[in-house]
Amino acid sequence: MTKNKNERTGAPLLELEEVKKYFYKDSIAKGKRQCIKAVDGISLEIEEGETVGLVGESGCGKSTLGRAILNLNPATEGIIRYQGDEIQKLNFRQMRPYRKEMQMIFQDPYASLNPRRTIMQSMVEPLEMFSIGAKAEQKERAIELLNEVGISRSHLDKFPHELSGGQRQRIAIARSIILNPKFIVADEPVSALDVSVRSQVLNLMQRFQREYNLSYLFISHDLSVVRFLCDRVVVMYLGKMVECADKAELYAHPTHPYSQALLSAIPVPDVHKKTERIVLQGDLPSPANPPSGCVFHTRCRYATEECSRECPALRTINGTHQVACHHGEKLYG
Repeated sequence: MTKNKNERTGAPLLELEEVKKYFYKDSIAKGKRQCIKAVDGISLEIEEGETVGLVGESGCGKSTLGRAILNLNPATEGIIRYQGDEIQKLNFRQMRPYRKEMQMIFQDPYASLNPRRTIMQSMVEPLEMFSIGAKAEQKERAIELLNEVGISRSHLDKFPHELSGGQRQRIAIARSIILNPKFIVADEPVSALDVSVRSQVLNLMQRFQREYNLSYLFISHDLSVVRFLCDRVVVMYLGKMVECADKAELYAHPTHPYSQALLSAIPVPDVHKKTERIVLQGDLPSPANPPSGCVFHTRCRYATEECSRECPALRTINGTHQVACHHGEKLYG
């Protein structure tokens, strides 16, 4: 029986403590290296059976964080615990047992599926790598999952380029759960799909979550999709977490000025309902040269001298609502 997602009991499935991912490259100045702070101190817990949405504009570090969690791009600093085990420093061989339980759905299914392999070959490959079942059993399992995502037997011998984007993404989802994982990072899984296909894929992800008790980190820039699918929402800006709250709480009371601007951009179907559109001034600063103090103060309409001088820590407002803003208490509501 799946437990209530809002119940925080026992140890979380996944824990992040001050996770950082920096990239280094040679700068124009001779002998100097430039540090790009893609992810800069993220702490987060994800419970079993929970879906956490990760939102923010392009370049804020969402995908980098997802890859760091799965040790695809190992974290520079910090601790990543999966079911109590620290995994951030494990090498390829040591990570192998965890690969069965931690999977990823990529934004572009055409790039994630081998163009030289048929759909059946791609589906059974994970089972072959972990020597799970005989060949007949592997094929039966693959057909069973493909049927569940609406892919018929007539497609088994086709190659990815012979299928539509929606079909490829459904295959990618089926492939991600063929090893019965517990945690999946879904990196913009519906952003490249037509609107009519998006709902099918999202409903499919929800159904698999109920059936397999999956936990998702759902990365997206589409706040309408996040509202439909997720239980909690994390807002990132320039590598940092600026707000985290339960879905209903965040959408009802966005507190960080950046979250307010993001939510104000959601289209409202009622043409008679007037909502204030908050337009951010200026461009997203470079993660290679982030602003001092609060990273958002250069674009914030509430910024004060304190904001430019001191980086705000995450503070809790109204129970579990976390926000990194010097004016959080005043802006809540």
